[in-house]
Amino acid sequence: MLARLGRAAARGRYVVCAIWTVLALAGAVLGGSVYDRTESPDQLRPDAPSTLAQARLDALDPEGETVVAVIGGRDFHATALVDSATRIMFEIRAIPGVAKVTDAYTAGSGMIGPERQNSLAVIELQPQLSEDEAQAVAERVAAALHRIDSPEIVVGGKLLAERDFNDQAVADAAFGESVALAVLCAALIVMLGGLAAGLLPLGAALAVVAGTLLALTGLAGTMPVSEYTVNVVTLLGLGLAVDYSLLIVARFREERAADPGAPVDELVARTVATAGRAVLVSGLAVGIALSGLFVFAEPLLAAMALGGALVVALATAAGLTLVPALVAIAHRRIPAPGTRTWVWRRAARREPGFLARSARYAQRRPAVVALAVSAGLLVLALPLPHANLADSDARSLPASSEARQAYEVAQRDFGGKYPQPVPVLIEAPATDPSTVALLERMRAVPGVTDVDVREGVPPQATVAEVELPGGASGPQAQQLVRDLRALDPSLLVTGPAAELVDAKDATAARLPVALAVVVLATGLLLFLLTGSLVVPVKALLMNLLTLAATLGVLVAVFQWGWGADLLGFTPWGALDLTTPLLLFVFIFGLSMDYEVFLLARIREEWRRDGDNDRAVLAGITATGPVVTAAAVSIGIVFLGFALGDLIAVKEIGVGMAVAVLLDVTVVRGLLLPALMSLLGRANWWPTRPPAAPPAAAAPAPAPAPAPRSSDLPGKRAKARSRFAQVPGKSNDQRVG
Repeated sequence: MLARLGRAAARGRYVVCAIWTVLALAGAVLGGSVYDRTESPDQLRPDAPSTLAQARLDALDPEGETVVAVIGGRDFHATALVDSATRIMFEIRAIPGVAKVTDAYTAGSGMIGPERQNSLAVIELQPQLSEDEAQAVAERVAAALHRIDSPEIVVGGKLLAERDFNDQAVADAAFGESVALAVLCAALIVMLGGLAAGLLPLGAALAVVAGTLLALTGLAGTMPVSEYTVNVVTLLGLGLAVDYSLLIVARFREERAADPGAPVDELVARTVATAGRAVLVSGLAVGIALSGLFVFAEPLLAAMALGGALVVALATAAGLTLVPALVAIAHRRIPAPGTRTWVWRRAARREPGFLARSARYAQRRPAVVALAVSAGLLVLALPLPHANLADSDARSLPASSEARQAYEVAQRDFGGKYPQPVPVLIEAPATDPSTVALLERMRAVPGVTDVDVREGVPPQATVAEVELPGGASGPQAQQLVRDLRALDPSLLVTGPAAELVDAKDATAARLPVALAVVVLATGLLLFLLTGSLVVPVKALLMNLLTLAATLGVLVAVFQWGWGADLLGFTPWGALDLTTPLLLFVFIFGLSMDYEVFLLARIREEWRRDGDNDRAVLAGITATGPVVTAAAVSIGIVFLGFALGDLIAVKEIGVGMAVAVLLDVTVVRGLLLPALMSLLGRANWWPTRPPAAPPAAAAPAPAPAPAPRSSDLPGKRAKARSRFAQVPGKSNDQRVG
């Protein structure tokens, strides 16, 4: 079937390219509007306890968004500052959409910082405002606050932080993708040896990205899609499309070298019949890994899973149709490896590549290499148990962001004096004896400093604000949420700490199911590809080792701050809660990508004669350059993430770059051949090794020719040659 598909793509090459061109143009024209339709989806599923509690609280006592400002840089009582701040605060009260202003100048809040050098102002917006209306009011408030006569004014709050996050995501995407495309274009031209050959994978990748943007635009009409989702999905599509293109081009070169006189459509058919199978299985494996995000049932991850499934489908379709069509058009411009071109100034010597040399070394010392590599990966994973996972807040913004500065100054100078309380809803009047007793029990919870009853709540319910030292979602606040819920199951606890607790609990509860879905499905695919039960288990264990080592490196870098100055960010002491989940599916998917590339060729070699070690080395030698080129390409793509300023996006970029580096060098180059050499024929259990090819009938022995002088070794041959030149003597006399 795949051979017929490849032959049809080659014969109808111009029709196939025309269809993809229309799709790419539609994506370029219409897909760009996806950024206008993005929004910030909820981090939790609708039935999470904190989500239900917040919905009930909003129904009883709705509160609007808040704008937070720290006014400082001069003495609080400076006359010019007092006059200016007082006037501006009254102006802000008159802005339509502002519900309440709490400040130290006009409301007597007493929120004055250390040494009376700054003060805190909190402006609450009306709760009935839509998201766009609230954003517009918040910007007017921020502009007014900046007119206060004070040298240091920083304005933030959740609403403004989300705006900065979205704006930064778009800017990072534009910059990162531009740099990645430029570097990737140069790398592909060098690796493939010519402009046409290098632009072929890039053209397929751009068509996939444009089609993905078009698909995401349609998806944004049915469910919330964030800018973060668009960034991740488009770069994933770019990397996969390049990977599949390189595999098809490399196999086409082999088929052409093996049969130079064959028609191009026949060569393309053979290419798709072999490499196309690896592309199809790889696409299914990556798609299945991404589907694991559906298990978590959270809006953000659901959008990521759907978008990822769309881009994988497009990349696989392009690898099976568009790339073969482009190869059929430009086959004369695709040089054979090692030939001299304007890029390759001299013909390269056909020496084994990096992976082939690594594999040969690993096969000579399989036990030592397997133990050393496994131990090294486990050492890199040592920081993982110390990971602190949290929801990204304003601290995930770049250090230059005003919203982040406002958050950090407010926490530093006012967090201890005015801690953010944990809201608790009790479905009973405040005067009810059971409520009074419950409030007293809440005051007795370890760490609690005060419990206040909020005013203005309908009499049938009570809202208690539980205070304790520390951040609004720090470890102490998270433990308080657990203690309050254990105190009485009827308590409805919400707030940032409760949301984080619910997110962690949901992840811990659903992670085994997601692992089972991904592991079983990808294991089944590998079994269908190889016919072995051992190979899939080994591949899954190697992928888990790569994932653990990568996450350990991320904890050291982004949580502990190792190398933060080199990467240009300020750590905030945690990893984003979604980072391990996203890296799990991306690393698992891409590792399976390279595993399929190699195993498909190794199995092809093994089926020839059943020689395991020869098949492993031959398969890695043949496919190693493709895997190396694909790893370099996708590493360039994901390093575009690392160039951005959003820490959550930078985590994904650095994590993927580390994972690809580890996977292609030590895992595929050393651990894979070492383990396959150790297991020998057991690799392919329960498949039986192929029967040895029948021996050809031995020809009848021919009479041995008379020895010649040139056949004799050493000095004797030279002496006989001299004697043969003596005239007038028979051969016997000469030898004698």
